[in-house]
Order: sequence, then C-alpha cells, then structure tokens
Amino acid sequence: MKYFGTDGFRGEANVTLTADHAFKIGRFLGNYFQDGEHRVRVIVGKDTRLSGYMYETALAAGLTASGADVYEIHVTTTPSISYLIREKKFDFGIMITASHNPYTDNGIKVINGQGQKLEEEIEQQIEDYIDRKIAELPYATGENLGRCYDYTEGKESYKLYLQKLVKHSFEGKVIALDLSNGSASRLAGAIFENLGAEIHRINDKPDGMNINRHCGSTHIDKLQEYVREIGADAGFAYDGDADRCLAVDEQGEVVTGDHIMYICGRYLKKQGRLKDDMVVTTVMSNMGLYKAFDDAGIRYEQTAVGDKYVCANMMENDYVLGGEQSGHIIFSEHAVTGDGILTSLMIMEAMLSENKALSELTDGLAIYPQLLVNVKVKDKAAAREDQDVVAVEKEVEAALGEDGRLLLRESGTEPLIRVMVEAKSDELCRVNVDKIIEVLRAKGHERTE
Repeated sequence: MKYFGTDGFRGEANVTLTADHAFKIGRFLGNYFQDGEHRVRVIVGKDTRLSGYMYETALAAGLTASGADVYEIHVTTTPSISYLIREKKFDFGIMITASHNPYTDNGIKVINGQGQKLEEEIEQQIEDYIDRKIAELPYATGENLGRCYDYTEGKESYKLYLQKLVKHSFEGKVIALDLSNGSASRLAGAIFENLGAEIHRINDKPDGMNINRHCGSTHIDKLQEYVREIGADAGFAYDGDADRCLAVDEQGEVVTGDHIMYICGRYLKKQGRLKDDMVVTTVMSNMGLYKAFDDAGIRYEQTAVGDKYVCANMMENDYVLGGEQSGHIIFSEHAVTGDGILTSLMIMEAMLSENKALSELTDGLAIYPQLLVNVKVKDKAAAREDQDVVAVEKEVEAALGEDGRLLLRESGTEPLIRVMVEAKSDELCRVNVDKIIEVLRAKGHERTE
C-alpha cells in the first residue's frame, strides 16, 4: 500500500503526512460509516507530539464535514481508544500517534468498531480517495453537520476498568515508571498509586518534542539505572502511545516481551486459564523462549511481525495470551490490542499471586544472544529481493544450523531492512550480521544521507 503500513498511516509531520491527508481521511471515514439515519460517532485521541494538535483539528474538520460526531479525548493511550470503542459503542476510533518514533514523525491509526486495527480493504479505499481515484464525497449540510464534544471523561472510565482487573493490593511495593514523555504520563502513575504502590516517575513531563527521546521502552537503560538507584521492586517502561511495555526486575535486569510472555504464560497455565496451553508469538521471539515453553509444557504458534497478526491469530482461535518481543502483549480476556499499562498490571499480579520477586519469575528462561541491526535503505523491496543478499542469507542460515537463526525482513513502518541473528555467542551474532550488512552496502542499497 502507498500510505498505510502495518500500523496505520505514518510519516514525517507535514512532509509525508500532512494536515490535508488528515482532513481527507476524516472526510472519507465520516462518510463511509454513514448508514441511513444513523449518526456516526467517532472517538479521537492523540499522544503528546507537537503535531498532534494539527492532526486532531484536521481530522475533526473532515469528520464533521461528512456528518460524523467527534468525541475528542485528547492525550490518551492507544489501548484506551480500543477499550472505549467497545465499551461505549463508538462506530470507530482514531489515534494520532507514531508510537516509538521521534516527535518529528506522526501517524493516524484507525481502529474499527471491534477495537482492532482497520481492515486493509478500507485502508485501500482511503488511499484511493486521497489520490482522487474515486469520486468526491458529498458534504453534510444544515442539521446534518457533525459536532465536536470534549470527552476527557473517557480516560477515567478506562482507568477504573484497569484498576478493577487487579485482585491484589500493591501496598508496600516500590515501582519505577518510565513514561516516555508520552501518552501514559498522566495515566499509569495514577493507576498504580490508586492500587497502593509507592510510585517514582521519570520522563513524565511531555513538551511536545521530548516524546521517546532517550527514554521509554526503546531506551530501557535509563529505567535500569533508576531501578537500581532507588531500590525499586520493579520498573515499567512504555512507548509513546503506551501500547507496549518492557520491564526491569529488582536487580536492574531487562524483562523483555519474551520474558513477559513466559511469566504470564506460566501464571495463566497454573490457574487453568491458558486455553490449549497456547501462547501466540511472532517470528522475532527468541529461541530460548521456545525451549523454556517446551520445558514448561506450553505450546506456541508463530505469526508474521506485527501485533495485528498476533491478534488475528488469537481472535480466530480464542487464545488468551500472545505478543511480541518488543513488548506488545495481548491479554484477550481483557483487551483486543496490546496495552502497556495492562501488561504491567498483569506482571504485578503474577508477582503478588506467587509471592516472588520479578527476577524469580524468569527462572528457567535462558535467552540466546541476539543482535538486531536496522539498515536504512533506498528501496526495501529491491534490497530484500537482491539475489546476492538472498545468497548470503542462505550462507548464514547454513552456518548457524540448529544452534542459531537469521531473520531478515523489511520494516513495516520505516525505510529499513532489519537484520537479526541469534547464536550461541555475541561474537557469532556480530560476525553473521556483518556479513549481511556488507552485501547490502556493497550492492549500494544502504541510504547514507
């Protein structure tokens, strides 16, 4: 597709994603969901990026011009939009976010009436409308014009929902939160405090330009240092729109998405709540996780990279747990999308239920050394399909054998080729990643500007 990737329409603000794009998306969607006398209701939220104000206004203009009523919740998390769509029966929702990207980027993520990512066939129609491949849509007039409502109250409903899911008091626990100067800045700490924890926050002062800047789940080292400094029982780091979470144990060690699936998979299995003893992962999960699952009697399935593929598998088979190494974890008993705050609460539930430190819950999981390098390229498809690249890919796979693996793929949201190797040692990872990168460079695929 031309504009929409695995996670909505994402690009540099007012360069590849403009206010005009947002207006047209609003125009199309406001019209598309019209059905007779039914008045379309849409909830719109955003993260803390400076450009969010612009897109919020442009989307509202397009939606109301097509006759839809817009409920603006302003700064909130992506999973809160998903929850409120289902709970309050909105026709659909829009989240303005570029997730873990820098503030200069932004994105428009459309969420359907089931709280999940919009169907690709509708995204294609939006693209056709943007490119004027379909006829201009009628404008609403007179009393049919849409209205805008302030819906900040929706955040309180979401907070109360998450708090009610927790069965244990957090009293006596010291928790560190890295809020990434993003969507969770005003939500996560309040929830943990309401549940009794002593909270210490970092990166909780968004200014429109510091979202994800050397903080949050993509820069977990900041939280590691902080947890050790204050002697916290655990730390949780979110990304810009708080749909993912990574953790840090009491010793300052990183707890990745693979660790979280192991912890929660075993916890749910013990409680008899892990349907078919199955956890859904992506191809990015570590070999060590699968070996630990085998030892724990937990089955697993792999999907393509992207939480929407994990979610589709889970919904089709009624599985209750799945996720990505990056920290997108889905608990389908409670949500239909990754939710960073929910994930951190479920980790706490496992700790408190089993009366164990977070580090103890990962016993039995040995993560293989892994190296992931993102190579910026001129053309993702051309680089990935180059026969010399394919040849060195096969060479590396043969050399690694059963003691490692190579994953070479295009990014769904950025102009990158991702080169990931798992092996018995860091040295083997580096040697084999370098082999791939050398060919990409030699063939002129790397973008250096």
